Amino acid sequence: AGADPTLAKRVIACLDVRSNDNGDLVVTKGDQYDVREKDGDSNDVRNLGKPVELATKYFHWGADEVTFLNITGFRDFPLGDLPMLQVLQKASEKVFVPLTVGGGIREFTDSQGQFYSSLDVASEYFQSGADKISIGSEAVYAAEAYWAKRQEVADPAAVALDGGSLIEQISQKYGKQAVVISIDPRRVYVSDPSEAPQPFVKVVETQVPGPRGERFCWWQCTVKGGREGRDIGAYEVAIATEALGAGEILLNCIDKDGTGEGFDLELVELISSGVNIPVIASSGAGCSQHFVDVFQRTNASAALAAGIFHREEVKISTIKEHMIQESIPTRSEAADFN
Repeated sequence: AGADPTLAKRVIACLDVRSNDNGDLVVTKGDQYDVREKDGDSNDVRNLGKPVELATKYFHWGADEVTFLNITGFRDFPLGDLPMLQVLQKASEKVFVPLTVGGGIREFTDSQGQFYSSLDVASEYFQSGADKISIGSEAVYAAEAYWAKRQEVADPAAVALDGGSLIEQISQKYGKQAVVISIDPRRVYVSDPSEAPQPFVKVVETQVPGPRGERFCWWQCTVKGGREGRDIGAYEVAIATEALGAGEILLNCIDKDGTGEGFDLELVELISSGVNIPVIASSGAGCSQHFVDVFQRTNASAALAAGIFHREEVKISTIKEHMIQESIPTRSEAADFN
């Protein structure tokens, strides 16, 4: 399991897009998923720029891919979210690397009574220029259903798949390379592996002891933008979604988000060694060394950052130069590599 060490490691720029209080689409960046300003009297959404302009800049910097996460998606009707479709359309005219979009991809009935399936919504994104669709909460629910079935059979290969999940539908219509699973876990410490919430949840011994000296942990998956925890771990969701037809895992970490302390290497190694599809490490990047660390110490195929690029604290070209110095394979061609 894990990444092919001879393949170029990808550096991905992520843009968290949402409406600000004036209704404009802006790129924002939260700390542990809180996107509002904490300084002074302001409680406005952090505005770090316009989505298409930033995406184009990162393409010229040498980004291997650009990911748009529409973090208001779960509150709004997706097909009514025309600005996000326009962002994709305009970005695809200027950004010639794969574009991933996530957020708000779910079934709904509009005010006229017209029903749209999740696949209908995903198709709108593909037609607007997306190369990949990122699925979050719905993937967790699909994984829970998969594990419920898996407990009933002796052979994991015998789990009956009914084709009903969004993962299976997109994979069957557009190919598995078009399906990215975005996992939002947080670390949960336990004193003993027997404290796992379900018998199939993987608990590991950690080199980072908990607040009470706990030596074990698991990574609890969340849904609804990190607001609700579930009794299933990141490892189990990765295993299940690969079986359902996903082509890639976008592995976030709520504990590390916005800290600049580096990726959760234990989490990334657990997942990237447990599946046979590429894993993108996300959350916590603060400098180019963090990218080197995650590529040298885990099987991650790619690493993603947002805030450090938006604030221009680190350039993608700097990361890639550092990777080259450390003999980590990377795509060094860029539209304007400087």
